[in-house]
Amino acid sequence: MKENIIRTKRFNFSVKIVKLYKSIVAEKKEFVLSRQLIRSGTSIGAMVRESEQAESRADFIHKLSIALKEANETDYWLDLLKESDYISDLEYNEVKEDIGEILKLLTKIIKTSKSQ
Repeated sequence: MKENIIRTKRFNFSVKIVKLYKSIVAEKKEFVLSRQLIRSGTSIGAMVRESEQAESRADFIHKLSIALKEANETDYWLDLLKESDYISDLEYNEVKEDIGEILKLLTKIIKTSKSQ
């Protein structure tokens, strides 16, 4: 069940990140930090997708662990972009809640998978 939730959330989050990236580049002409954001933000979904075809439980956990690291990095870039005034409070809040949920879900899935 949690895996189904994370599949949906990761894709929807990736779409939000792509749109946010496009906005930052078009409106603020910022290319360095936003590039980091799109790389890590879309990598989460890619790693979750890869975990669906994992060859073993260890491989599954490994792929989700990478997704968790990317989610933590994305959270950092979001905070930095907000504090440096590249994104508004509204833009920030729209994705901040999502990344928090993704972090919690990934952590729970990894912990559960390790205990089985």
